[in-house]
Amino acid sequence: MKKGKIKALLVLLVIVLAGIYYYVTIPAINIHSTGIWIFILFVLVLILAAYTAKKKFTSIREVKSSKFLKIGGIVLMAVLLVFAAGSILSSPIVNAKQYRNLLTIEERDFSEDIQPVNFSQIPLLDKDSAELLGDRKMGSMVDMVSQFEVDELYSQINYQDQPVRVSPLKYASVIKWFTNMREGIPAYIKIDMATQNTELVKLSEGMKYTTSDHFNRNIYRHLRFNYPTYIFNDLSFEIDEDGVPYWICPVKKYNIGLFGGTTIGRVVLCNAITGETKDYAVEDVPQWVDRVYSADLLVELYNYHGTLKHGFFNSVLGQKDCLNTTDGYNYLAIDDDVWVYTGVTSITGDQSNVGFVLMNQRTMETKFYEIEGATESSAMSSAEGQVQNLHYTATFPLLLNISGEPTYFIALKDDAGLVKKYAMVNVQKYQIVAIGDTVSECEESYTNLMYKNGIKTEAEDTRSVETLTAKITKIAQGVIDGDSHYYIMLEGSDEIFDVSVVDFIDIIRFNVGDEVTVEYKKGEQVDTVLSLNGKASEQISTKAAKEEQAEDTAGDSAQTE
Repeated sequence: MKKGKIKALLVLLVIVLAGIYYYVTIPAINIHSTGIWIFILFVLVLILAAYTAKKKFTSIREVKSSKFLKIGGIVLMAVLLVFAAGSILSSPIVNAKQYRNLLTIEERDFSEDIQPVNFSQIPLLDKDSAELLGDRKMGSMVDMVSQFEVDELYSQINYQDQPVRVSPLKYASVIKWFTNMREGIPAYIKIDMATQNTELVKLSEGMKYTTSDHFNRNIYRHLRFNYPTYIFNDLSFEIDEDGVPYWICPVKKYNIGLFGGTTIGRVVLCNAITGETKDYAVEDVPQWVDRVYSADLLVELYNYHGTLKHGFFNSVLGQKDCLNTTDGYNYLAIDDDVWVYTGVTSITGDQSNVGFVLMNQRTMETKFYEIEGATESSAMSSAEGQVQNLHYTATFPLLLNISGEPTYFIALKDDAGLVKKYAMVNVQKYQIVAIGDTVSECEESYTNLMYKNGIKTEAEDTRSVETLTAKITKIAQGVIDGDSHYYIMLEGSDEIFDVSVVDFIDIIRFNVGDEVTVEYKKGEQVDTVLSLNGKASEQISTKAAKEEQAEDTAGDSAQTE
């Protein structure tokens, strides 16, 4: 009777401890999950420990001679061996080619793909600056600040064609969770990364499924119990086009062995308010979703591609033709998708880039642009050198197309983390650095520097010169940059001709009905008049004629003297 009670108690203890471990760690029930292998090992150790404890209550001699313990030890060692072998056989050491082929790289032309910048759609802040703005906004909400804090997530997304960062609030403590859990989390922070406008978006119904909830409403546990076999990658917080908050939950796909070659195979969307979930194949994810592949996963996949060209051991020893990404990345909004930007440099760590990559966070599409130039860290140092007396620090740059030139765009922050100035650094000639208090001032200064250094020249006027003789049907006067202009229309033509009074003073002699002959170059809206000849004045009124007349007059005066 006593032995039976002891056995039942030990079995119950094993079940309870295993259940607690599973509830806390929530591993996926999937052979590819390292968590489930650790859970199996934990349970085996518990069983063997319980059996040993039971035998000790009877006889130490039985413990030493137990076949069960011997078999259990063999099973334990077998599980460890399979786990270790699976790890090795799944690694790049024996699968270098497969790892390199996980990512398909398309080589593209910078000037064709990257359009001239529109600063209304460019994130001018980094995550740290966004956190400062979010904390300030939260501090002004006296009705919430004592109960909630801003989560550190700050996911960058495209929302209605604008780059924004969004982050939910979280309970300030376990006590605050207990007192507010019925209503849920009432709002999230939304920051426009271009305008710096910060908004606390209040919800009509609170979010019940978040990272700061406990027990079954914790988002990770909620997902595990709905999808027990799914191995989830990093979750992100996003809002749809109507501002409804969702958790974007990518599901890992293992392409090499037991634990190797991780990409994304499916995506689960979870409504943060109701907990309702929808499961999608990765190619069927709704367009508004921006972050399926995390930036870290994309960078890891590119580094496999760049370093394993000649096998694993070459990537460690000889390192021939080995490339990897630079230390850092940023985000660009292109065609309603968020792309991860990072530079590509030699693995030996020199101070120049061989190009850069853009990687789509929704589709994994990757584009490589071969542009040699300074690394981002060099550009950051150049920008900081221009304001070294102010001790500003540079953020990780964005690569933009400024007047057809690949250019690093950098925000400069003070010790408090606030953006004070902006810098533009030419990628290929990083000694060309422009600084401005505003983006437009910085761009103007940068453009002037490019003209001054011969990088950019005035576009050649390739328009052909045409001639037309006809009567004036309409005439009007205007002022441009302080100079008077006459705009005329001629019989039989729909064109508008721009006649500068400074260059052709005789235009004031003409009226509707007078016949004129004009030489002009066609423009988009108006045609520029190069010469004017009319019956009203009976003389040619071109720049050249007037200059010649002035020279003749000056010559006659000299002869008279």
